[in-house]
Amino acid sequence: MVVSVRSWVANEGGKHLVLVGKLFSMISKPFSSTYTMLWLGANTWLFVKTFLLYSTGQQYHYLYKMLGLGLCISRASASVLNLNCSLVLLPMCRSLLTFVRGTHQVSSRKTRRLLDKSKTFHVACGVAICIFSVVHVSAHLVNVVNFSVSYSDDFPALNLARYKGEDPKLIILTTIPGVTGVLLVLILFLMFTSSSYCVRISNYEIFWYTHNLFIVFYIILMVHMVGGALKYQTNLEGHPPGCLRANQSSPEQRGEELEQHEDEEQRCREEAHFQPHYPQTWLWVSGPLCLYCAERFYRYIRSSEPVTIVTVIRHPCDVIELRMLKKNFKARPGQYIVLNCPGVSSFENHPFTLTACPTENKQTFGIHLRVVGDWTERFTQLLLPEPRIDLEILPMVQQRRYPKLYVDGPFGSPSEEVFNYDVSLCVAGGIGVTPFACVLHALLDGWTGFRLQRLYFVWVCRELRSFYWFAELLCALHHKLWQENRPDYFNLKLYVSQTDSLQSMSEEKYRPLASRLLVGRPRWKLLLDEIGRTNKHKRVGVFCCGPKGISRTLHRLCNSARSSGTTFEFNKESFS
Repeated sequence: MVVSVRSWVANEGGKHLVLVGKLFSMISKPFSSTYTMLWLGANTWLFVKTFLLYSTGQQYHYLYKMLGLGLCISRASASVLNLNCSLVLLPMCRSLLTFVRGTHQVSSRKTRRLLDKSKTFHVACGVAICIFSVVHVSAHLVNVVNFSVSYSDDFPALNLARYKGEDPKLIILTTIPGVTGVLLVLILFLMFTSSSYCVRISNYEIFWYTHNLFIVFYIILMVHMVGGALKYQTNLEGHPPGCLRANQSSPEQRGEELEQHEDEEQRCREEAHFQPHYPQTWLWVSGPLCLYCAERFYRYIRSSEPVTIVTVIRHPCDVIELRMLKKNFKARPGQYIVLNCPGVSSFENHPFTLTACPTENKQTFGIHLRVVGDWTERFTQLLLPEPRIDLEILPMVQQRRYPKLYVDGPFGSPSEEVFNYDVSLCVAGGIGVTPFACVLHALLDGWTGFRLQRLYFVWVCRELRSFYWFAELLCALHHKLWQENRPDYFNLKLYVSQTDSLQSMSEEKYRPLASRLLVGRPRWKLLLDEIGRTNKHKRVGVFCCGPKGISRTLHRLCNSARSSGTTFEFNKESFS
């Protein structure tokens, strides 16, 4: 398949510039090449600068003679860790990113597309922390052995070991840097392993609880350097590194021909003085940590008021529609919220895309959630409890009592950009239709002031009944556009992939959908080629929310060359 340079640059940016061997293949996701190279350049510059400082710096002369390259590598990797431990928090400031995204005077479309990669950048920083933690720990293990083996009688202040040949394990377990280092490694191991895709999908609670150990991680990180394991020389003028002390003689000075003043110049005027480094980690992480804490406090205040549940509707295929009301709640199509239900778990928060936003005439907002997993099952049982047949039915109307619910958000997502293209293609797989349902609601409610001139909508489901989630919405939008004489504005295609016991949507009111219902899977290349021919030399926004197979296929096709000269910019919605 021939690759279009224009499409490749638009979608991939710096993806392949990030590929520094297989080591960084894990973090080579598509975000801007400029920012990728800045991040890689900053890491490389810090590593090299710190390495050279400890290998050639006069103040580290005696420490370097004792520890060797282990000193340089451990300190260089520590500098990279400080940088990434500060940066890893910034992509998680969701409210701040949403504000920047919504300020179009500040952020261009390219900037907003870069913000869509905030999760990727968070993962990249996390992987970098894990990689350089391994390097850092390995180098310090060598340092501990050298502290024991190369015990210095000449400079006792440099020693971390209490005597020559002390057990390195004892040094680790009896010093502050050693004990805190072991704890940091254990916490990082738990956070890294629980962040894997399989753990997040099979048991999200494990991921959620272990990831919140970052609070303990940063507290321990702040005190990790306390104890002064590594020291530098403070009196370089009075004691030049390598000078001869009073009880030393140089082989070069054994000849009687050397003059007395030369001997005096090479001798030390005083003993070497050493001082532990002042902890600097807090200088790196305090700013981002305070920003993150302030943002979380703001989100806590904003979400502290419970919402009112207006209606709960059970749809086919284990999907629940929830309509809510909250004072001063405003949102844009494509955004998502985070739900917390204390009746299920006080500490768990789960993201859900808005399927309906508040408008001037309607203050409620809604979500659709699929009952998959423990949290959604327990939440559904609280919303729609099973009727108790053992109770006597009284001839009176009882008001349904819903559980207490808190909403945090809304937050920005790639689907917000649907309206910022002349032509957009929305591809949904199953319940992945939710980001685009809010877009369709906005078109139905008569939103104005956006750029969109044509919308292609493709929805793929396994079962025919899934289309009933938004069948009335699709039909209403179809009728509205026909009445406005704009039938070409909205191009709809529905695909049902499961052919067992297949039935058609025979209801009269769903006739517009029945005529657009196809059996099987979309032929994506033909579909994109058709869109490209219809919209020559235009930039088409492609938005996908669904299974990985569909996403990968569309991503690859968006990078391929087309004779029409159309550029397809790929945007993916993901919460996993």
